Amino acid sequence: MTETKHDEPGGEGRLFIGLVVVLALLAAVGGWLVIAKSGLHRKSPGIPPDRPRTLVSFVLTNQTGRVVTEAELAKKYLVVDFLLTSCSLTCREVNRHMAQIQQLTRDQPDVRLVSVTVDPREDTVAVLAEYGRNLGADPARWGLLTGDKTILYRLIATSFLNQDLDDPFSYMPGNFSHTDRMAVVDSQGRVRVYFDGLSDEVATNVVAAIAGLRKE
Repeated sequence: MTETKHDEPGGEGRLFIGLVVVLALLAAVGGWLVIAKSGLHRKSPGIPPDRPRTLVSFVLTNQTGRVVTEAELAKKYLVVDFLLTSCSLTCREVNRHMAQIQQLTRDQPDVRLVSVTVDPREDTVAVLAEYGRNLGADPARWGLLTGDKTILYRLIATSFLNQDLDDPFSYMPGNFSHTDRMAVVDSQGRVRVYFDGLSDEVATNVVAAIAGLRKE
C-alpha cells in the first residue's frame, strides 16, 4: 500500500500563519490594556485636593441678579465648576454634566450646584441668565455666579484652583489651571475631591461621592 504524503506549508504559508498568530496576540494584549485602564479609572476617578481647601467668604451675584454669600451655602453639599461662557466646547460639556447632576440630585435639598465665572467682564448677569436658561439651570438649586473680579479670583484661587501667573500663553482668564474640573465640597465647607468634568461618568461619580460624605 502506498503511503499518502501530505505537503507541508510552503514559505508563504508559514509566513501567513505567523502573521495571523502575531495579530491575534496583539489584539489580545490591546484588549487587556483597555480593560485594565478602564478598571483603573473606575477604581480611582476622584482627584484629591493639592492642599486643604475651604470655602472662603464672598459676596457675589447669581443669574437672577440676587446677591449670594457663602452663608447661604452653609451646611450644604456643593458641586462647584468654573464658567467661561465664551468657551464653546469644553465648558459647555462640563456644564452639560452639571445639568445631569442637577437632575440626579433633584430630590436632595441639601445639595447645591455653583458655577463661578472666571471672566466677569463678559459674563454679566444677563449673559449668565441666558446661559442658565439654555442649560435648564434652576436658580434655586444651581447658581451661576459673577461679580467683582477681585472677589471672584480670591474665591477660586484660595478655595479651588491654582493660578499659573507666569504662563504668558494661557487662554484662560486669571490663568487658572484645571478649569474643567468639578469640586465636591462637604457640609463643613471643605473641598474633599475633584472630578474630571469632561468624563462621561462624572455625574454618577459626583452623586456617589456626596452619598459617601453623608455616611461619615
